[in-house]
Amino acid sequence: MQIDDGSPAAQSGVGELAPVKDGAVFTSFLPAVSKEALKRMNAVVRSWRLHRRVGSTEADLARMINPVVWGWMAYYGAFYRGGLSALILRINTYLLRWIMNKYKRLGTWKQATRAMREAVAR
Repeated sequence: MQIDDGSPAAQSGVGELAPVKDGAVFTSFLPAVSKEALKRMNAVVRSWRLHRRVGSTEADLARMINPVVWGWMAYYGAFYRGGLSALILRINTYLLRWIMNKYKRLGTWKQATRAMREAVAR
């Protein structure tokens, strides 16, 4: 049975079969982010138009993006973080496009990915 408190996270879930101590099996419920909420978050990420902000620095982008993504991770990812993996991958792809546009010498995906990994390692 699903309890709906009206939040988008409660409107979607991942059901799995889970064994009980006595050997019986029941369907468990993991609250996950709904498809509608993911669509809204993807629209927000697209509206940032990160690849067009070549005048911004890494710190500017981090100040803009981090609080929003941390809020999404805290709210929607509290119980099932895997539901947000596609969104995080999309943000990383947009950041790679930003790197490629800002630093012309990193014009290929391979070079931009390497630069991003080095920046994260620092």
